[in-house]
Amino acid sequence: MATKAKIGVLGASGYTGSELVRMLLRHPRAEIVLLTAERSAGKPMREVFPQFSPYELPTLVAIEGLDWKALALDVVFCALPHATTQKVLKDLLAAAPETKVVDLSADFRLSDTAAYAKWYGHEHHAPELQKEAVYGLVEIHRRDIRKARLVANPGCYTSGAQLPLTPLIKAKAIDLDEIVIDAKSGMTGAGRSAKEAMLFSEVSEGFNAYGVGKHRHMAELDQEFSLAAERPVTVTFTPHLLPQNRGILSTIYVRGRRGRTAQDLHEILSKFYAKEPFVHVLPFGETPHTRHVRGSNMTMIGVAADRIEGRAIIISALDNLVKGASGQAIQNMNLIMGYPETMGIDQVALFP
Repeated sequence: MATKAKIGVLGASGYTGSELVRMLLRHPRAEIVLLTAERSAGKPMREVFPQFSPYELPTLVAIEGLDWKALALDVVFCALPHATTQKVLKDLLAAAPETKVVDLSADFRLSDTAAYAKWYGHEHHAPELQKEAVYGLVEIHRRDIRKARLVANPGCYTSGAQLPLTPLIKAKAIDLDEIVIDAKSGMTGAGRSAKEAMLFSEVSEGFNAYGVGKHRHMAELDQEFSLAAERPVTVTFTPHLLPQNRGILSTIYVRGRRGRTAQDLHEILSKFYAKEPFVHVLPFGETPHTRHVRGSNMTMIGVAADRIEGRAIIISALDNLVKGASGQAIQNMNLIMGYPETMGIDQVALFP
């Protein structure tokens, strides 16, 4: 039997941490040997998430005092809050430089540390690590990810926007000054911490925009779209909160360049993703629902013609906890460990 990788999950008591555990339990090459959770340290995982009662898992522990060298972990998934992550990973990689890291926070997504300071309100505390971090959107950066020690897992909103838009930007097929991204996310995107605004009675039967004109994911979108276009790109992006647990639906409005029609854009995306296991482009005119991807690592993309000549409407759907976070993180792990890319994450969407 092939040797299993020794895996640590930092921040295992959050939604993305528990989703990592759920998926890693079915991964044939993963052995979970470390689970951390500051407030739940000392508890078995089943007390925090009863769905794990049938499985033998490590007891949750605090990060402080861990001997990273002695642990000799092959891969660490870091699902900690931004800023906290920088210090933890700096200490971890100094003590155990052979460990591979997939970071699910925002700490290493922005290559420009000045941009990080602007959007997150404090200077970056691990700039040397930032220089080596590879942005982990697999379908776009697969080659670089394979060689990485530190992978910055993309944001959920940004994954839902980049997957449909990046191929079109690279093909110079759309007007870069007329991109509008209208995105909606389920409540798990806000994390598991107790917040008054996330109470059932505060969220149910309602629908609202937030971070209007200033959401932090804008910096990530600007960076990646500018890289694809080889010139500065600034898009309009507005996130909304949906009263549901999972899912992101992005409705994207674009104008084709040089006479490109909506059908032309559909053809570009269909060819680009024809062999990708986790991106599916629907037949022209069809659009996805969030329930079509729930619990899976799949992103579905639909393209339709706008009634305004030259414009197209692109809709993407993904599960924010899977392709938008933990599933994509395991996809990154598979690449850096040399495993088949689909290993352990090829489950079909749960429906209904």
